[in-house]
Amino acid sequence: MLETLGVQEAEENVYRALLGLPRSTVAELAARVGREVSSVRRSLASLEQMGLVSRIAGRPVRLLAARPDVAVDVLVARRQEELGRAQLAARELLAEVATEERHRPEQVVEVIVGRQAIATRFEQLLTSTRNELMVFDRPPYVADANRSDTTVRQLMRSQVQVRGLYAPESLAMPGALDEAQDAARFGELSRVHPDLPMKLAIGDRSLAILPLAVQEVVDVALAIHPSALLDALVQLFDLLWQQATPLLPPDTLSSDVDAELVALLAAGVKDDAIARRLDISTRTLSRRVAELMDELNVRTRFQAGIQAARLGWFSAQD
Repeated sequence: MLETLGVQEAEENVYRALLGLPRSTVAELAARVGREVSSVRRSLASLEQMGLVSRIAGRPVRLLAARPDVAVDVLVARRQEELGRAQLAARELLAEVATEERHRPEQVVEVIVGRQAIATRFEQLLTSTRNELMVFDRPPYVADANRSDTTVRQLMRSQVQVRGLYAPESLAMPGALDEAQDAARFGELSRVHPDLPMKLAIGDRSLAILPLAVQEVVDVALAIHPSALLDALVQLFDLLWQQATPLLPPDTLSSDVDAELVALLAAGVKDDAIARRLDISTRTLSRRVAELMDELNVRTRFQAGIQAARLGWFSAQD
């Protein structure tokens, strides 16, 4: 499990043994893992250097394993620092590439084939973003949603501005609306647009991942580097963002259920998803929507949202 953080399997086995048998001596650990004392000593030396193990003064020397959550956080931070140095080195190397080579078509657009390769490239885009992330969110999906959500929240903790533009069909999936509202509460700027043309992620306005869906299957994507094409995608995002409706976290709404209902209607969320969110039947929902539209003297759901905002029923995000 810890191998990706630089901990070898033999070292991890010793660390795990020490978690289950704290204050062990080297000899006790060796017996526990079934290895020579000298081999366990080498593993312990490496674990101490990484901050995963500490010594208790006395004779014989006894050892303690660091708490896994604290220890792993330190290792992750150290690995991120190493990756950051590698990224800086890569940018320095880019200066050595001939200008004409940088602007060859294959240097501007990469073709990524395979779901796993796309998911990996998307994760790389997330972890390399430092200032701003812009996302068109719509199905189908190729990346692990939980892992992506965790990475995005790490970005927001690092003061990265995240703007998510959702398609209504993405919010209609079970649990998706709650997750999106939770992300908005956490700091994501979230809006809904009824007609997103594609899936898209743009990091720092310098790299875009554009998945290509064929018959609802994504197995090819484009990685687009600085170019007129990338500039056009950034402008498209900004344009659709201005047209979209804010997706509000629950704590920005009034206590009135109707305020949340109108906000969800204005965001383009489908009836089934709204009914699940409000824990009412679709028949009750349809009746209340008709009553609200009469009350607000409007003809469409979108107009209901605009009118409700004017009346101060809920406050929009920036």
